Amino acid sequence: MTSSDPFVVQVSELRKQYPDVTAVNGVSFDIGAGEIFGMVGPNGAGKTTTIECIEGLRQPDAGRVRVLGLDPQADGYALRERIGIQFQTSDLPARIKVGEALDLFASFYRRSVDWRPLLDRMGLGDRANAYLAKLSGGQRQRVFIALALINDPELVFLDELTTGLDPQSRRSMWELVRDVRERGKTVFLTTHYMEEAERLCDRVAIMDHGKIVALDTPERLIAQLNAENRVVLQAERSFDEATLRRLPAVVRVERIGERVIVYGPKEGLLSGVINALEAGEIPFRDLRTEQPNLEDVFLALTGKEMRD
Repeated sequence: MTSSDPFVVQVSELRKQYPDVTAVNGVSFDIGAGEIFGMVGPNGAGKTTTIECIEGLRQPDAGRVRVLGLDPQADGYALRERIGIQFQTSDLPARIKVGEALDLFASFYRRSVDWRPLLDRMGLGDRANAYLAKLSGGQRQRVFIALALINDPELVFLDELTTGLDPQSRRSMWELVRDVRERGKTVFLTTHYMEEAERLCDRVAIMDHGKIVALDTPERLIAQLNAENRVVLQAERSFDEATLRRLPAVVRVERIGERVIVYGPKEGLLSGVINALEAGEIPFRDLRTEQPNLEDVFLALTGKEMRD
């Protein structure tokens, strides 16, 4: 990659065929320097195969891939000196200490950083002599991020970084990802959490059946959906929701037990619902508004059915 090249990753017409399925079918996209780029999709959408082709771990059947100006297949050794990878599942001996793991990974590269300040940034400065088996799930994930950063990479791959973590640990991970970008790195992440992609990513690619079906900023993807806003409330089972269906701003009403979901455009929806409930002296509780989000986009593009 030259200093004038704004793209860290360039993928053009990438294809990968297996005997019984086309895993990646003509995928093209670029990732800019300093960007947090997210890739999401149902199970079997082709995300893992795409990323492994970019990382140089899998040979594509067709197409062009350049990472930091290098061919991941022809220039694999040179590329691995410049990228960091946090795998979805990482196997290290349970009896290895955190500091020992970092020393081991540092020995793999011609150039590495002092891992002690790196551990401090991860909030693990006092855990260098702790065994990995004794760490919490969130602490282990932070160790794996540190391992991915030990060679001071220009591009970092984070695969399902927060899967299985509690909400507090997940948000701590988000802050770490932002910190990685603020230090001049480019981040390519995959996630099953739409909120995570919406909060973290500058742009998101949604994959399905081996193709990218949408790629843009989260804000633009949501705006392009033209989805209705929602007012959600709890009302007695005897409540007749026809009162709300007659309102001009209401598109439709769904009822699930005592939970009522009212759909409509943003303008006039909330005030119309509240006025109708108060005018009819209808008791309600837990009223809140919900705006369209990236999960709505994801479901609209990939469907709601479960995928193995």
